[in-house]
Order: sequence, then C-alpha cells, then structure tokens
Amino acid sequence: MKNIFILCTLLLCFFVAQKALSNPLPWSQGISWQLDSRPLDIAHSLDNRLVFVLGGDARVRLYTLEGRRLGTIPVDPGTVALAITPRGETLYLVDTNKNYKALDLSYVQNIDTVGAPFQGPEQAPVQIVVFSDFQCPFCSRVHPMLQQVMQQYPHRIQVFFKHMPLGMHQEAEPAARASIAAQQQGKFWQMHDALFAIPQLNHQSMEQAAAQIGLNMERFRADWNSLSIREKLTKDINDARLAEVYGTPILFVNGRRMQTISLEAIHNMVAQELSKR
Repeated sequence: MKNIFILCTLLLCFFVAQKALSNPLPWSQGISWQLDSRPLDIAHSLDNRLVFVLGGDARVRLYTLEGRRLGTIPVDPGTVALAITPRGETLYLVDTNKNYKALDLSYVQNIDTVGAPFQGPEQAPVQIVVFSDFQCPFCSRVHPMLQQVMQQYPHRIQVFFKHMPLGMHQEAEPAARASIAAQQQGKFWQMHDALFAIPQLNHQSMEQAAAQIGLNMERFRADWNSLSIREKLTKDINDARLAEVYGTPILFVNGRRMQTISLEAIHNMVAQELSKR
C-alpha cells in the first residue's frame, strides 16, 4: 500500500511538471540597454524612474529606466551589494568587510514658482518651497518654524507657498481656493494665517475669516468659485506631482527635498546652502 502511495505521488508530480512545461509563464522583451561596467548588484526606485547599478569598478551609476546615465557615485572598494529607499533618496551599501554605509542623495527639483505667494526678498540666495494643506495639522506648525529661520537669516531666505490639498481632507480644497481668492486682493498671508487658526474649517468659518481680514466679500465669493482660481490650484497640484509630492507638509530648499522637517533640520539645510555661496 505504501509503495502504491509513493508511486501515485511521483506520477502526480510528473504530470504537474509536464503541465508546467507545456504552459510556460508568458513574457515579452522589455527595455534593454548596455551597462558601462560589469554589474555586481542592481536596484530601482518604486516608481521605476531610477535604476542604480553597482559596478565592479567601485562605482554606483544612476540611470533612467531608458538607460540614460544621470550620474556616478564612487564607493568603497569591496562594496558588493546595494539597496535604496522607495524614491531613491538614500543609498545603502555593504562591503566584504561587513561594513554598512548609508548615503543621502540630493536631487534638485525645478519647481515652478511663478505666481506663487512668497515672503522674503526676491534675490535671496535661499529659496524654500512649501507644499501645504490647510486642513493638515502638521502643516500649521511649519510656517512658525520658517519665520524663526527667516529672522535668523534676514534678507537671505525667500519662502514660496504651493497648494497640495489632500483628498482625505474635505475642506482642504475649498480652503486652498479661498486663500487664492484672498491672494487676488493682496492678502494671501493674512488669509493663510487665519485659515490655519480656524479649529474647524467649513464654508462659514472660511467666509468669516475672509471678512475679518477685510476682503471685499462680493469679489471674494465670485473669485472663490471661479474657473481661473480652480485652474491656479490645479497648476499647483500638477507641480506637486511633478516633484513627487503626495503628502504634506513637504519642503524643498533650493530644489532639494527635506527628508525630515524640524526647526533644526531647516536651519541646517539653509546653512548648507548659504555655505555654498
């Protein structure tokens, strides 16, 4: 009986294997390009936009998915493996001596700030772009930090505000439009502060804030729901997506994305940028 069971099991495995061979996994040729050196390891960003290749010549080369080389990073001899964070902003390396190293990579984003409200001198050497949401509790804490840093470096920092209302916040999009309508009357920053100070954002509280800062209410209501205001907001949202901004708050200092946001981190990054001047 035992021998019959073993035989049946072997026959079943044989037929399964034969079926797998007769029905191979479908595949097709994708992108192909020539590497610059013998590869030891490879990793790509979660969105497939960046490809990192560790070469046998102690260099990591960064490519686009189409094979266009973006840059080269020298690494320690003996480095044998690499890994990256989802967006590729941090590179992790391991060598044959059991050493582990993390490298922070800075990508400069070219963010369109034309028409965006700003504070600080236009010729400031440091430009900070903030993507924010008026219903995000963390966003309300960012502006006071920026004000402190601007006081520390007077005349050297320019801060731009860009809208990124998150879909999970029902009042964020109307609040963004309300602030743009206030901008049309030259009072964006007053409305900015008033909106962040409202405990419960809704249509009524936003109208009250507009009245309290002295807006022309008839014009405000017309602008608030106008097509031109909605188009301005859509542009900011598109700019956010181009910069791979999917949450808030997100800060860019001279085009470099901040990985952590704190008063100390902002101060340090601003100081780094100023040291290059």
